[in-house]
Amino acid sequence: MPEAPELLVVGSIALDTREGPFGKVKEELGGSAVYFALAASLLVPVKVSGPVGRDGVRRLTKALEGRPIDTTLVHVSDAPTYRWKARQEHGRNVDLGSADRIYDDWEPQVPPEFTGWAFAGSMRPDRQAQAMRMLGSARLLAADAMLSYVKQQPPQAKDVLGRASWFFCNEEEFAALGGGDPEHFRRQWWLEGLVLKAGLGGVTAHTADGRVHVPALPDHPAFDTTGAGDAVAGGMFARWLSTGAQRNGLQDALVCGVACASLTIESIGVRGIASATPKLLEERMAEVWECLKRES
Repeated sequence: MPEAPELLVVGSIALDTREGPFGKVKEELGGSAVYFALAASLLVPVKVSGPVGRDGVRRLTKALEGRPIDTTLVHVSDAPTYRWKARQEHGRNVDLGSADRIYDDWEPQVPPEFTGWAFAGSMRPDRQAQAMRMLGSARLLAADAMLSYVKQQPPQAKDVLGRASWFFCNEEEFAALGGGDPEHFRRQWWLEGLVLKAGLGGVTAHTADGRVHVPALPDHPAFDTTGAGDAVAGGMFARWLSTGAQRNGLQDALVCGVACASLTIESIGVRGIASATPKLLEERMAEVWECLKRES
């Protein structure tokens, strides 16, 4: 059996200040690269590329400790770690602004001639687009959207979309990118897969083979929804790789992604997915399968 492709994530490493049902937290570790890597590393090794300030290194190291996560491509900058502020309302985050000067001092680093699977998580679109250009040799190249950046830098956001083979977004981001009918949008942008995230409505993947839907788990708390989408992508791609990356494995991979999201949102920040184990993930996947059977 051929060796499975490597998995790489390029994205943000953040210190978040957020308000929600959980109260208010300051300087909580987050970021698209962190959530993706913690979810994926429950199943396969993953490489991480992203910038972090010296003020965030200790928290990042502690969160990733003991996981098969390669941080060789993480750049430690003298600039402050990316900051993001948000307020959670009705299960969604309202963006209250960010401080992203660290992207002025950083350019994406990726393995030369990378031929594995790569995910460019949400970050400032000019750097996300740059990462996508550098990863043109990847066997699978996926990207995620962030509403505020889609609105602030639409040309760069659409450049990212145009280079992706798989694209992840929620309903608001989909609308901001001109989305209407998902299948038409997928074909318009030459996507192999479009994954629409609907919070409590679950996750739906659109491919040339049709539509695959996996519901969210109703029996676990949605305490802090930050990072759920990145966890979906990390769990989905890691599971798909670990089971042979066959087309008929997409539903199983999505089930794993939804299970990773469930483990993420039941705690603040990365705490839930960072403390999860492969056994706990297996049990949560079984719950998603049961929910899927009831829905069908």
